[in-house]
Order: sequence, then structure tokens, then C-alpha cells
Amino acid sequence: MKISGAVAIITGAAGGIGKALALELARREIGGLGLVDASATVMDVAKETNDFIGAPLATGYAGDVTDCAFRAQVYEQVRARHGQPNICVPAAGITRDSLAVKVDKQTLKASIYSINTFRQVVEVNLTAPIYWAMEMVAGIAQDRARQGLKRWEPAEELQGVVVFIGSVSSRGNKGQIAYAATKAGLEGAAATLMMEAIFHGVRCAILHPGYTDTPMVRALGEKVIDEQIIPRTQLRRLIRPQEIADAICFMISNAAMSGSLWADAGYFPVA
Repeated sequence: MKISGAVAIITGAAGGIGKALALELARREIGGLGLVDASATVMDVAKETNDFIGAPLATGYAGDVTDCAFRAQVYEQVRARHGQPNICVPAAGITRDSLAVKVDKQTLKASIYSINTFRQVVEVNLTAPIYWAMEMVAGIAQDRARQGLKRWEPAEELQGVVVFIGSVSSRGNKGQIAYAATKAGLEGAAATLMMEAIFHGVRCAILHPGYTDTPMVRALGEKVIDEQIIPRTQLRRLIRPQEIADAICFMISNAAMSGSLWADAGYFPVA
């Protein structure tokens, strides 16, 4: 699938991987970009992207990615401005780290991870990405139906691609019961949606990044990064967001990519 001239929607686009991907897609002559984030900073990223390429191809949308009405509005506006989106990278995610079970040293009582917090992480990291992806697939399917087209055939060009953002934490990570569960869940979602969406000519895949130099990782603190992450990473540094953006573009443009790709810099977890 060609990136040049395509129309992409990226969530979590205000910084980190999402911002790096927006700039990389612009460099590769994407035709239109819908940049989505909870932070209004996404408007600045859209402006930076447009200034970088010298054309008004990116529009920022600030809102709640778990809100169905907001999602539908973004797709409607991007479609009106640039045409049917055919690349979706729902990269928005949150961490709410804590041990699954903790024992209070004073009272000796055990407490378990908050179910409300678990549900919040699931909504943002698992449910929302799946529905942003399905929204795009539905748009492509509808367009094809209106043209009288049925099952996609290999003689046609591919119609679209979804790249979910997993994590090395999907293999398990102490203190991340909710986050790890959502990232592992995306693996099953990608595999299932691929089986269904290819009927309409849409591929689905998932990229599992290692620890990347993003605000989310930096929020862990330099002590954690220096003592627990870098020593377990073969590159002995954090991954650059641009490196992940390049890997995503490879997954978009290479038709054979329909499964999982690990961009982990040789990271290995320790129990």
C-alpha cells in the first residue's frame, strides 16, 4: 500500500510516537492527516506538521478518544476534507501502574488493584483503539458496497491498513496488570479484525515497541529508566520515537505485514 496520497488518522498524536509518526507520514507525502489527542497540544503538532511539509494536510482534533460521538465527528470531518481515511494508527494510551495485590505493612490487610482504574485503562488502551479501527473499516466497506463491489480480490489495490500499538509489556510486566492486559488484548483484536477486514481489502497488524523516549516513559523517572530499563535493553538506550514511526511506515507499506512486529531494542523483562 502506498503512503503517498493516502489519508491517515492517528490518535495519541500530541507527542511521542504519534507526533513522530505524523511528521514521518508527512515526509512520505501523505495526502491528509487527522491528528487526535486528549490534549489541545495536538493543534500545535498539526501546525508543525503543516509547516514542515509546506501544505495544509494535517488537522488537529482535541477530545476524548473513548467518546463515540467524537470519533464519528473526526472521521466525518477528515472524510469531508481529504476523502475516506485508509490508514488508522490508534496510538493513544495511558498507564496506571500499581501492583495487582498489595499488603499494608501496618494493618497486614491485602488490597487489590482498583477495578475502576482497570476499566479506565481498558477503555483507553483496548476498547478505543479497536473502535477507531473498525470505524475506518466500516467507511471503506460502505464505499465499496456503494460501488457494487463485494469481496476484495488480490488483483485490486489494498484498500487500507490498521496498525495497533502494543508493547513489550504484553508479555507481562510487574506493576502493570491493566496496561499489560490491554496490550496483549490488542494482539487478539488485530488477528481477528484482519480475518474480517481483509474481505474489504483492509489489513491489520500490531507493532510492539520497547521502551521509547516518550513523556509516558520519562514519567517513570530517571532512576527507573537507568536502573531497570536501560540495563535490560541491548541497545543500552531508549528507543527514539522516529525509529518506531519508521517501523510503523514499514508495516503500512509492506503488504506481507499482517501479524506482529517487535521493535523492542533487545529488551528482556525480568520477574
